[in-house]
Amino acid sequence: MFNKIIKYVLLALILIGAALAVWGFAVGFNDASVNVLLRWAYVMVIVGIGLIVALGLIMGAINNPKSLIKTGLVIVGAAVVVAFAFLTAKGAPAQGFVGQQPEFTTLRNTDAILTITYLVFGVSIVAII
Repeated sequence: MFNKIIKYVLLALILIGAALAVWGFAVGFNDASVNVLLRWAYVMVIVGIGLIVALGLIMGAINNPKSLIKTGLVIVGAAVVVAFAFLTAKGAPAQGFVGQQPEFTTLRNTDAILTITYLVFGVSIVAII
């Protein structure tokens, strides 16, 4: 049952993403289309993470109810890291960029995502060592 749900959700996300990409090519990737494509990328990441968490919780509850505490702690830890990244993101204008600067929210989200990427990279290096 979960496989069918995942398959249809992924198919819908791919079709919408492909339609937005075709639209972006058709209008020439101006500021409005780039912002829409970036926001769609955010939606796809959020939906993907949400499905992973939800299905992980459901399958964990079915297979091993005691694992819910560990899963809950991992989710809270990830939420703290993401909150830290978004609270510390400055959203400063891009240095050396000649064209029109992106919106403040785009800059702030980019800073936050880069911070999360750096933190995950550092943790992965420490885990390898």
